[in-house]
Parts: sequence; C-alpha cells; structure tokens
Amino acid sequence: MTDSIKRIHLIAACGTGMGTLACILKKMGYTVTGSDQNVYPPMSDFLLDNGITLFSGFHPANISEDPEQVPDLVIIGNAVTRENPEAVAVMERGISYMSMPQAVNRFVAGDKKIILVTGTHGKTTTSAIMAHLLETAGLGPSFMIGGILKDYNSSFKIGDGEYMVIEGDEYDTAFFDKGPKFMHYDPFITIMTGIEFDHADIFDDLDHICRAFDALVSKIKNQSRIIACKENVNLMKVLDQACAVNLETYGTNAMWQVHDHRLSSAPDPVTGRLHTLARITGLGTDLDIQTDLPGYHNLLNATACIAAARSLGIKEADIARGLSTFSGVKRRQEIRGQVAGITVMDDFAHHPTAVRETIAAVKPFYPQGRLIAVFEPRTNTSMRNIFQDTYPACFDLADLTCICSPGVKKNIPEKERFSPERLAKDICKRGRVAHHFNDPSDVIDFLALELRPKDLVLVMSNGGFDNIHQRILGRLG
Repeated sequence: MTDSIKRIHLIAACGTGMGTLACILKKMGYTVTGSDQNVYPPMSDFLLDNGITLFSGFHPANISEDPEQVPDLVIIGNAVTRENPEAVAVMERGISYMSMPQAVNRFVAGDKKIILVTGTHGKTTTSAIMAHLLETAGLGPSFMIGGILKDYNSSFKIGDGEYMVIEGDEYDTAFFDKGPKFMHYDPFITIMTGIEFDHADIFDDLDHICRAFDALVSKIKNQSRIIACKENVNLMKVLDQACAVNLETYGTNAMWQVHDHRLSSAPDPVTGRLHTLARITGLGTDLDIQTDLPGYHNLLNATACIAAARSLGIKEADIARGLSTFSGVKRRQEIRGQVAGITVMDDFAHHPTAVRETIAAVKPFYPQGRLIAVFEPRTNTSMRNIFQDTYPACFDLADLTCICSPGVKKNIPEKERFSPERLAKDICKRGRVAHHFNDPSDVIDFLALELRPKDLVLVMSNGGFDNIHQRILGRLG
C-alpha cells in the first residue's frame, strides 16, 4: 500500500504524537498536510518549520476534491470524533484512513527493535533520556516522542540503528479503535513508570486503567524485557497479577536504586545553574551521575533508562556522559526567560502528582526567592471534580499560587465540574496564599505588581495558556 501513497493528510495534527508523525512522513518524502482546531506553539511552529501545510479549523475543504490534490491516505487522531467534518468527508468519499499507531508501524517502526515507554507520568522525559543515551552511545536510534527534545530541536529522528524509542500512550487510539495506543506496538524493551487515574473522559476509574495496562503486560510479558517502577503500587499489582517475566524494577528497595541524591555545591560556571547529583546502582552497575534535570522523580526516570541502556550493553561511562549532556524537553521545567531577576518556567504538569512533584523538584534550585505557581486545570480529568480534594496539598511548597480558570470549555455536567475558585480557597485554608483568576490577563496584571527579583514563576498547563509565559516576560520587560 505504501508504494502507492504520495499525499497524506492528518486530522488533529497539532497533538504531540500526530505532529511528530507528520514531520516524520514529510522527511520521508511524502506530501503532508494537517489540520487542527486549536493551533498553538510549540507544535504549530514545529510543523510549519518542517514544511507542513497546516489548516486552522476542521473543514471538508481541507481534504481537497481536486484529483491532483486529494490525499491518498488520511491519518485520524484520537481527539477526532466521527462527527468531525473532515472525518465525515473521508468516510463519505471512501478515502483510505488509519490511526496514528497503525501509521507508525506501517511507515516507521516495522523493522526496528522498539523501546516502548509507558505510564501515567514521565513518559516524555523518560523517552527523551532513553533516545539521547542511545544517540550519544553511537547507536543511531530512531525516536518518536510526545515533546520537542532541546538537544535536537525535534520530537523525532529517523536513525540507521536497530532501535526505536516510542512514547506509548494509554489513551484510546481513534473513534474507530477504542483500545489504548500502546497495544499496537510489539516492544523489545518496555519501560513502565507507574499507573494512576487519569483521562477521565475515557476511563471510568483506576481499575479501568489498570485493566488496560494488564492487557499490555499480558501481551508482551514473554517477549519484552519490562523495566518497572517498584514505588508505584498500582503498577506492581498489575505486574504481579499478570505474572510478568523478564522483569527489572527500579526505585526504593528495587533492583535498581537511587542513592545520595543532592544538588551540586556551586552553580555551573557556564550556565549558572545547579546540577542534580546521584549514585545509581543495580545489576553489576555502580554509577555516579550528573544531570540538569531537577528532582527525585527525574532521577527515577533516568534510572529506568540506565537499566535499559545497560541491558543493551552500553558502557557506564557512555551513560554518564549522555546524562550530563541531556538538555531536557520543551515544556518540562523549561526556562522561558528571565527579566529583572525574575525567572519564568513552563511545565506540562496537570495531574496532582505531577504538580506536587514538579514544585518539589524545582523549588530547591531557587532558594533565595519565592516560587509562584500558576496553574490552569484544563485537561479532561482536571476539569472534573475527581481530584478536587487532592489538589490543595499539592501546592503546599509554593509560596504563592495563582489558579486560573481554563480557557477551554467542555461539556461536563455541573455536578461533576471542578471548581478553580474552591481550589484557591482550600489552598488558603491550609495556611498558604492563593488567588483565583478568570482570565490569563488578570493573572498577568496581578503578577506585574507582585513579583520581585529572584522569584520563580512556575506556569503549569498542558495547553497554550494564551501565551501567558511570554506575556509575563513582556510585561516585566
């Protein structure tokens, strides 16, 4: 089939996975177009920089009826409903279509040994570390990751080596395939970072998510080395019930462990930033590492990758060198700018665990100033009241918290809706300082008067947040 395909269109092309796939296909020589309802950086810029024609909004006209322009194949993202006007046009006109994982297997990963990274948290960072370790060890990997790696200014690479790193999402595949995306892959190594409840729009409860991971483990347990976080109770229960073989664990009292976690005693003379230091041990390995990634949770991510790298025969010295040169992923503890001694950082955190761990990770790096958390609860899960009582404690380490009502609207019954106003009040009840705002402009007006030198503004959202990061910096400047 692929021999006859020349033109490919992607519906919902600005999702991280879909956008990455679009760029891979473009690099492979296909004519690629895409469309999306919410077009915002960094993925929109990334697509345009890679020569992808991008349509804003969904419309049947985006799928040309001109015989010279009509796509040979349409790839439909998992955010697309069967009522989407472009999806309707595809069905009515009989154009060939497939899901994103199907396309990855068909065009990219078919002849590769896949290193699959799964779990509720840390998938993107862990995938990025793994890809970088393979690259710096000279193994020429391919990778497809749900974030833009700073060292490559890309979320993908097509290498000539035998390994491919893929970030495996538990979210459903497409409206015509409601199974998790990670079920489409046959991994050589599987990293599992943990299981928590998320994606409330498609999963009923924690047990529902655990069943999805159980299906994955049952499928791969005899063919894939599984590297799993022992600190996650839900994950270990799934692995025990599935009787997983070829299992290595990392974390506390695990086969792979983190020791002596600390910050460097002095800032780096080039970057002016502190480093994270630790010692990692396990299975014949005793390795001192240095990384720019903050926090214990990132050391766990790195440890999983060290375990995988050692199983592939990568030397300790090469692993240490790779970790020390890894610059991170955009939108993961990414410094967007500094003005008047004030730092603005961007992070993708939205789940309560991610919010808590991110605040705890970055606060020690700014001991002389305040940490101001700015949070937009805009995911399908965080806009429901599932974690209404869980979120307040996650902001305990913040010196000041700004909760902003989300800019997106979803059809959630009133009795199930999350209350940003109540979150701010509940944070205050815990003896902390918090304010609620209806609009990002109101947050910016408040911070312009409140901020002072050495403060860190930690912005947490999984969306564009009305470009609040640059607007804050512009206002301060």
